[in-house]
Amino acid sequence: MAGSVVSEAKRFIHFLRLCQDDDKDSWAYQENIKISKHDDEPLLSIIEGNQPFFICEKMPPEHEPGGTESAEETSLNEEVSVKLEHLGIGPLPLSINTARKLLSWYTMSQNPNMAQLEAHVLHPLWVRCDMSDPAGTSWLGAETVYVGGKATAVKLYTVRSKGATADETSFMTVDQLKQEHQNRHHSSALVTKGWAEYNLFCLVKEESLVIDSQSRVTATFRWTNVEKMLESPPLSSVVTLQIKVTVGDIRSPMFQKFRELEFLLTLAEGLRTGEIEWLDLPETRSTVDLTRELIEGLENVANAVPGQNLKGSENQKSKTDSVLGFSSMLMERGDLDFTEQLWEKMRKSVTSYQDITDSLKLVIKAVRFGQIKPWVHRDSSSSLSRLIVQSYQQQVDTVPLTGLTPAIMLLELGLDKMRKDYINYLVGKELTTLNHLSYYLSTQVDLQEQVVRLKKLHHLLEILGTCCSFLSLPHERLFFFTQSCLQYYKTAPYNEEHVFEMQIKPALISHFYHTEQPTSWAVEVSSGQGSREVKTSWHLSDKPLVDHVPFDSGLPLEVSVSAESEKTAYFRTLVCCSLANFI
Repeated sequence: MAGSVVSEAKRFIHFLRLCQDDDKDSWAYQENIKISKHDDEPLLSIIEGNQPFFICEKMPPEHEPGGTESAEETSLNEEVSVKLEHLGIGPLPLSINTARKLLSWYTMSQNPNMAQLEAHVLHPLWVRCDMSDPAGTSWLGAETVYVGGKATAVKLYTVRSKGATADETSFMTVDQLKQEHQNRHHSSALVTKGWAEYNLFCLVKEESLVIDSQSRVTATFRWTNVEKMLESPPLSSVVTLQIKVTVGDIRSPMFQKFRELEFLLTLAEGLRTGEIEWLDLPETRSTVDLTRELIEGLENVANAVPGQNLKGSENQKSKTDSVLGFSSMLMERGDLDFTEQLWEKMRKSVTSYQDITDSLKLVIKAVRFGQIKPWVHRDSSSSLSRLIVQSYQQQVDTVPLTGLTPAIMLLELGLDKMRKDYINYLVGKELTTLNHLSYYLSTQVDLQEQVVRLKKLHHLLEILGTCCSFLSLPHERLFFFTQSCLQYYKTAPYNEEHVFEMQIKPALISHFYHTEQPTSWAVEVSSGQGSREVKTSWHLSDKPLVDHVPFDSGLPLEVSVSAESEKTAYFRTLVCCSLANFI
């Protein structure tokens, strides 16, 4: 019997070692066990940090598109990676007995006193459990403790989960958690740490609109000396804002600027692919009529002060930038030059390449024959700006408006104008300097790369807009945050899924978290030091931390979850750790 157990343990550990050295992410072991390598499972990442770990779970049913697999591929103990074609179902748990058996094999292999087994340094092992035992065990895990490169002990983890409840009397107390820890570790020197997360962005409520947005701003608090469950984080807490912003959110004060960027991106994509799908535009008058009006306006006020010839018609944008009533970021400029005014006219009315061509023909003709001598910004880099500057000396190059040239010229106008808009805000608000923006403002790269960099800059402005309008953060924090974001995007690709982080003082957002309930809250009791530190933690969360077992919320159907007085129903998770010494 003992020989059989050792033999099974050898096979399992040998398989794990092969998996650890393999580049793939998942493998099949025996007929019903799937082993995968992770570092991002939410609950386990809290326990293990960023190190990789193995997860064992029940093999999902495989999709058989036709034909049968070879015996070699379906061998129960085949020590190769297999490709699994799932049926779209989530992870599945193993029985408690199977989980214990796998962990016993892992623990035996790590024990240096087991001469029959060859020891190997392995990632921690975790097994999804079906919660069929009275304690409701959802995970079992094992992690080896090394001292001086030698295995001296193993940490055995047990995770117990319960469904959601708003009844705080059913919650474990801090004293009970301490007792749970002491029952396992017999230590009198205990340290308690608290952790809470608040969703700040969704706390801004607008009753008249239902908005589906992927943008999120959460605040994570960490503190020591926890006295009671669900206590508010003290002002001594360390707070990190996690900011993830999806552009185009109607709540953003940058929404109107996004619509302008949207047209520019559509134009750039059309140049890249050779085909463009024109957007529905707000202007009902034709592009040619608007361009002719702009030219005639310049002719009629030839002696007016430069830059004021349109009576501010294009400089006074709609005051509806902030659709939900939040203050706008004041992106409007009062110094639009001729090419920028032309861009404003055209982006709101262009519906074809012909519109662009006809309008630019009117402008170039008026410039060439001296009908107008418009002013342009000295640092403008567009082709049309260069022609206008040439007209000051009565020397205008011939530009054949054929093929993609008109669309390229319009794209240049948009890039020039929007870059100046962003400079106006970032430098005007003293959030950065032109030197720090040089990467984003460079015209030495091709137009498509210029568009990508402008898109990155817009994303940054959307993030700052959220921080300014929704959180009212002070200038000092915004300044350093802006520098970190600019530095990140110099090397990173455009990514709206990236979560930017900012350290702040709790007092800056106390008006949020003192009146709202956290989305998740946890307390941890620990003792010991270094690799032999052991922890017992209790987690409350508005969503289950376990995704392989369904939960019954236990809440009556008539409870109104939207009632302001309603308390949050929390899923409960207890994580315990035992330290088993080998020596």
